[in-house]
Amino acid sequence: MIDWFTGTEVGKLTATFFISMFPVVELRGGLPYGIALGLSPWWALAAALAGNFLPVPFIILYIKRVLAWMRRKNKKLDALAEKLEKKAHLKGRMVRKYSLLGLTVLVAIPLPGTGAWTGALVAAILDMRVRHAVPAILLGLLIAAGLITAATFGVIHLL
Repeated sequence: MIDWFTGTEVGKLTATFFISMFPVVELRGGLPYGIALGLSPWWALAAALAGNFLPVPFIILYIKRVLAWMRRKNKKLDALAEKLEKKAHLKGRMVRKYSLLGLTVLVAIPLPGTGAWTGALVAAILDMRVRHAVPAILLGLLIAAGLITAATFGVIHLL
């Protein structure tokens, strides 16, 4: 099974796609991983973007329900829900001030604590419309992808 993920083009694309879906790792980890596996930069970019973007509309639409369920379930989940909402409000300051531009910049900064998952969480907590938030998040992902690709090739050429 592992040989399939690292030995075939479809496996490499699939691995890149799924790694990019994970919160925290997202595009920042998936894109360099796909390139390191030997995918062409364009295929790695396509798989990483698709994997990172796929959860965004679902997060925006359903995260409030998930957080409410977590609050009702038990104290540990309630504490986690509280922590996530607090993080969203802190990250949402720039988004509140600059609206969609702020959301794009939040997603575009390729650092831990930013990215599509955080952007979608902030958009949901701030009650932004999906039709406005999704394009802003996608634009942020494209900017982040450009920065990460440049950094990845800069690091590879240093080796």
